[in-house]
Amino acid sequence: MINLFGWQFGKKTATDEIESVAHSIVAPDIDDGTMQVSAAASYYGYYVDMDGTVKDEIQAISKYREISLYPEVDIAIQDIVNEAIPYEDDSPLVEIALDRLEVSDPIKEIITNEFKGVLSLLKFSEKASDLFRRWYVDGRIYFNVLTGKNQKDGILELRPIESTKIKKVAEILKEKDPSGVEIVKGVKEYYLYSQSGFVQQPNLAQQQNSAPQAGARLSQDSVIYIPSGFMEQNTGVVLSYLQKALRPANQLRMLEDAVVIYRMSRAPERRIFYIDVGNLPKGKAEQYVKDIMNRYRNKLVYDTKTGEVRDDKKYMSMMEDFWMPRRDGNKGTEITTLQGGQNLGELADVEYFQNKLYNALNIPISRMMPETGFSMGRSTEISRDEVKFQKFIGKIRRKFSELFFEILRTQLILKGIIAEDEWDEIKESITFRFQKDNFFAELKNNEILLQRVQTAQATDLMLGKYFSVEWVAKNVFMQSDEEIKEMQQQMADEYDTHPWWFTAEGMYEQQQQMALQQSMMSMPPGQDDSLPPQQGQGMPDPSQQ
Repeated sequence: MINLFGWQFGKKTATDEIESVAHSIVAPDIDDGTMQVSAAASYYGYYVDMDGTVKDEIQAISKYREISLYPEVDIAIQDIVNEAIPYEDDSPLVEIALDRLEVSDPIKEIITNEFKGVLSLLKFSEKASDLFRRWYVDGRIYFNVLTGKNQKDGILELRPIESTKIKKVAEILKEKDPSGVEIVKGVKEYYLYSQSGFVQQPNLAQQQNSAPQAGARLSQDSVIYIPSGFMEQNTGVVLSYLQKALRPANQLRMLEDAVVIYRMSRAPERRIFYIDVGNLPKGKAEQYVKDIMNRYRNKLVYDTKTGEVRDDKKYMSMMEDFWMPRRDGNKGTEITTLQGGQNLGELADVEYFQNKLYNALNIPISRMMPETGFSMGRSTEISRDEVKFQKFIGKIRRKFSELFFEILRTQLILKGIIAEDEWDEIKESITFRFQKDNFFAELKNNEILLQRVQTAQATDLMLGKYFSVEWVAKNVFMQSDEEIKEMQQQMADEYDTHPWWFTAEGMYEQQQQMALQQSMMSMPPGQDDSLPPQQGQGMPDPSQQ
C-alpha cells in the first residue's frame, strides 16, 4: 500500500481516501484535465503510463510559452493582463463580496479578514500580473499548500509548482458484478509530481539508458490546481487561451521571414554583362569571362571587428552582377540592368495574418493599430469588438477567481471556521470584485441612467392616470422592492431634514441652478444639447406614503 505525501483534512485511512460514487458502469465526469487511469482488483497494483497525455501537455505548454514571446502575441497578452488586473490607485486589486451570504456580521468579518490573508499569502499586490500571466499562458497553475504541525494555524506558505512537473491523476476503482459487467465503485484523486519533470528523452538510446521517471504522489488537499477551463474534448487535455493563436502566429512568422528574404534578394538592381567570346572553345571562353570579371570587379568590404578594409574578390553572391558569354558575333559586348522587385512595399498579406492573430487572441484590432487613437466618446460609439473584449475579460476573471475560492476554502476549513461539507453552499453566495479601469463601463452606466431619467420625465404627466409611481420605479428604473423601500426611507429622512427642498420655491431654485450649470458645461461632440432632467418633478410626498 502506497501512502500519499502531504497533509489531508482530518485523519483519513487508506479506505477513506477513496471517494465513493454511486454504482454505475460510467466513470464520473472530471472536467479539469485529470488523467484517468483504471485500477484492477487492487487500486495500487498497476503502472501509470505517463508517455501519452502528460507528454502532450508538456509539449503544448512549451509551444504556448514559445509563442508568448512573439512581439505581437506579447503585446496582446500584456493588454489582456492589464485589463484583467489593472493598477489604478491604492484601492485593492480584488475584493470579496459577501452581500448574498446569509451569516452573521462577525462571521462575514472573519471571512473577509481570511481573504485578506489569502491575498497576502499570494503576495497579490506585487505579483498579481505575473500570476495571471502564468495562468493565462500555461492554461493552468499549481501551488503546494504548506501547513504547520498544528493545522488549526492555517496555511503557512503557498509555493508555486512548475506546470511541467506535476499532473493530476484519478484512479477509477472497478469490479465486476455477477453478470460480468464492470461497475465503478470509487475514485481516488492525487497529484503525481516529478522533480525532473515529465520531459521526453530526445532519442531512443537515452530512453534505454536513463532510469524510469518516478514521481511522488501528493495528496489532493495539499495542492491547489486551477485549470483554464478550456479543454480538448477528444483527449481531455487542458488547453491555454493561446491555443487558437498557435497557427496564425506561426503563419505570420513564416510570412515575415519570407518577405524579408524576398526583399533582400530582389531589392537591389543588378547589371548583366554580355561578353563576346567569338568562337573560343567552351573552356577558354569561360576563362576569358572570368578574366574580364576579375579585371573590372571590385569588392571592397569593411571589417567591423578589426576596422580594416579588405578585398574579397574571390567571393560572389547572388546579390551581385551577372556575367554571360555571347557567341557567333551577332552582338558585341553589352551591359544591361536587371531591375529589382517592384512590389516590395506590399504588406496586405502580412496585415491579414496580423488581424487574424489578433482575432484569435480576442483583442480588438483597433487597439493594435498605431494610427487609431483612444476615443472617450459615448458608449454607443464604442465598437462591438470592445464589448466582446470586455465580456472575454469578465469570463477569464471568473475562471481565475477559482484560485481565491480554493485557497479560501482550505484556510477556512483548516482553522475550523466552517465544516468541510458547508463550503459548497457558502461558495454560491461569495463573489469577487476586481478593480476596473475601463472608461467604457462608466460611460455605459451613466448613459443608461440618463435614458431612464428621461423616460421617467416623459411619464410625469401620466402619473396617476396611466402609470403609478411604483410601476415607474420597477419598470423604468428597474428597482427591486428592497431598493424602493430604501429610497422611500431616504426621501423621508431628507424631507424631515430639508423640507424646503420639497416646496415649489425650492424645486424652482434647484431647476434654475441646474440649468445654469448645464449651460456652463462644454458638451462633447455629437452629444444631445438638451438639459438634464429636472429634479423634483413627480416626486412623491414621503409624508403621504
